[in-house]
Amino acid sequence: MRFSKLYAPTTKDAPKDASLPSHKFLLRGGFVTQSGSGLYSFLPLGKIVLDKIRDVVKEEMDNSGAQEIQMGVVTNAELWKQSGRYDVFGKELCRLKDRKNNEFVLGPTHEEVVVDIVRNILTSYKQLPLHLYQITTKFRDEARPRFGLLRGREFIMKDGYSFHDSAESLKDEFDHMEETYRRIFTRLGLDFRVVDADSGAIGGSGSKEFMVLADNGEDDIIVCDGCDYSANIEAAKRAKRTCDAEPPEADFAKFYTPTPVKDSINHIAEFFKVDKFYTIKSVIKKAIYKDSEKIISFFVRGCDTLQETKALNACGALELVDANEDEVRDAGFNPGFCGPVGLGDDVEFYIDSELKEEKNLICGANEENYHFVGVSMFNFKDSRYKDLVQVAEGDICPNCGGKLGVTKGIEVGHIFQLGQKYASAMEAKFLDKNGKTQPFYMGCYGIGVSRLVAVMIEASHDEKGCIWNKQTAPYLLDIIVSNIKDEEQMGFANELYEKLDKKKVLLDDRKERFGFKMGDFELLGFPFALIIGKGLKDGEVELVDRKTLEKRKIKKDEVESLLEEILS
Repeated sequence: MRFSKLYAPTTKDAPKDASLPSHKFLLRGGFVTQSGSGLYSFLPLGKIVLDKIRDVVKEEMDNSGAQEIQMGVVTNAELWKQSGRYDVFGKELCRLKDRKNNEFVLGPTHEEVVVDIVRNILTSYKQLPLHLYQITTKFRDEARPRFGLLRGREFIMKDGYSFHDSAESLKDEFDHMEETYRRIFTRLGLDFRVVDADSGAIGGSGSKEFMVLADNGEDDIIVCDGCDYSANIEAAKRAKRTCDAEPPEADFAKFYTPTPVKDSINHIAEFFKVDKFYTIKSVIKKAIYKDSEKIISFFVRGCDTLQETKALNACGALELVDANEDEVRDAGFNPGFCGPVGLGDDVEFYIDSELKEEKNLICGANEENYHFVGVSMFNFKDSRYKDLVQVAEGDICPNCGGKLGVTKGIEVGHIFQLGQKYASAMEAKFLDKNGKTQPFYMGCYGIGVSRLVAVMIEASHDEKGCIWNKQTAPYLLDIIVSNIKDEEQMGFANELYEKLDKKKVLLDDRKERFGFKMGDFELLGFPFALIIGKGLKDGEVELVDRKTLEKRKIKKDEVESLLEEILS
């Protein structure tokens, strides 16, 4: 491609709301253009990158045995009502009506549609397993679209769905997809981790996320320094925390403890001269359900932090919000002095599982200005205990005993074991080997294809612009003519260009200053630039490595063989 013919409107400045490198450089480099809040169009350079990523994804998915289909962006709302997600998915689901007042949604995901495609068609275990996938546009009405392609409302995604006759067959495909995704992200040249994850609104029994390590990652990832354990912080686990400090020695008793409601745990620990490890704190939230709301208390050690996604999973709510003091008191809790001992069955509360059967603890006595000392956690139902705490830097790995650390990552893929959730809700059944009718077991597998365009930059850039790798670069080589009025320079550039693969080479023949052209090369981030300038008179040109910006002189008669190696 000749740069003079390429539509790549580069600019010096990025929009004020562009905070991440990928957002800035994709807009400044003319890879994409913004048409609305969270809405982007791909221009020629961006489309080349997008297609390269899509081709890798498609090739590996086809090699895995999955079959490509295409489902519509607009989905009949009745399918979402059958699954039960129409009312509970939240405001991110864009709902609309046609001229006949029929209800539809813009699909953020397609579980319901694909179940409808196969139900009453797949009727026997002999037709299973089956894996269908698509690469298509999705829409999620984000409340705060930001970070460009990383958090847009409209996006391109690869989503696949598998159907099975047993949980064992589903697990086999889940593991097969993990390996397939590893190949995809390895081919794209990314430094990634596979982490245990929360299933979120998709649901299911187990899921894993694929996280690209990046300083600007929006997710915290827990990693072990002694083994390959890693997990999203929302799903991370740890070995049970211990403490070397002496516990409070006292028979069970109630103590007068005038305590400020704010910072009460620190106050209590100082009052009794104990480590916060031996205290229990209450985090009280208002849980929002489809048609109701409840005030719920979550109890964790005073030295721990409540992980809200785990708390959501414990109580099954759609959302947790702060509750005011009147709501807390009306629900039967005493703010600042709330503890699990003595709470009746008419109030809802959960206790972190690490507190089970612990002794010598201090907690609120559910009475103003009083705390219990010498509390033992033996008399609570098993259903009260849930994993509630947020794993922190320095905690111990549950697998090997190594130290856990925190790093940043960007989610690029997510795979789920859905089980029979959707098939049961939508009456999608088959006859098993014993002639019994039962719902399909399902898996779901997603990759953010358009998001990966931004992730490539977040994973590799500098202050000047993008640094594309050979796998995804729009062009591998930028031939820059220093002075297009110099017939020798222009003639040599054209001769080279005609001999090379024009899908991999860009010839910058624009009537612009050399410095301007170099600035665009650094911004656009092609792996290499060949500078044809004054040195040509002495039989030399310069090759620039974009990653290091190092230049090296090359003899004119050696250029072709070197470029063939670079472009291979």
